Amino acid sequence: MSPRPRTVSDTDILTATHRVISRIGPARFTLADVAKESGLSPATLVQRFGSKRGLLLALAEMAKDSVGACFDAVRSAHRSPLDALLAAATEMTRQVKSPEELANGLAFLQIDLSDPDFHALALENSRRIEAGYRDLLVDAVEAGEIRPCDTRHLARTVGAVSGGSLIAWAIQREGTAEAWVRADLNTLLAPYRTTRGTPPSRVRRPTRHLRVTARKRPRE
Repeated sequence: MSPRPRTVSDTDILTATHRVISRIGPARFTLADVAKESGLSPATLVQRFGSKRGLLLALAEMAKDSVGACFDAVRSAHRSPLDALLAAATEMTRQVKSPEELANGLAFLQIDLSDPDFHALALENSRRIEAGYRDLLVDAVEAGEIRPCDTRHLARTVGAVSGGSLIAWAIQREGTAEAWVRADLNTLLAPYRTTRGTPPSRVRRPTRHLRVTARKRPRE
């Protein structure tokens, strides 16, 4: 007798898990929350993933394995390697809908940094992302969009700026996350760009307007 086909795939369950974590964080959510989100029972989740920890590990594994597909997608969508780089480096901004969602994502980072099993996956994920940035930078050099440079170090810096800039946006909360991060990345890349790689219009970060009152010159 053949087993019953799965009506909900593991990928769908992990996607539902990501939505739940974005709303309430990795510490507070329960298997019941994910079961409700995915239309399954908690017992089914235990059968497939063993525990809440197993579910979170599977989610981290899926994130690691999806890096290649992300870079393939931006390459297909953009002829310019620099445009593809900016799209890849701002991918997270399009997934985070609010500062609160970012805070819940950072709570997952705490697990990545404190648990050896999660850290191993996070490390590999980070290395794959950095390698993807470097490949695009190498292509940008070959295409004449940026001048020859240390692409390995610049790729690492792109990752550092995109992550730190997203946190800064969550604090400042001016404009959209994507526009904020893209502006910082354009500032980073500006010294490396050639005429060919100069964007037609620079994305400017929203600024607060300060009211300036002119002081009258005293009469003599």
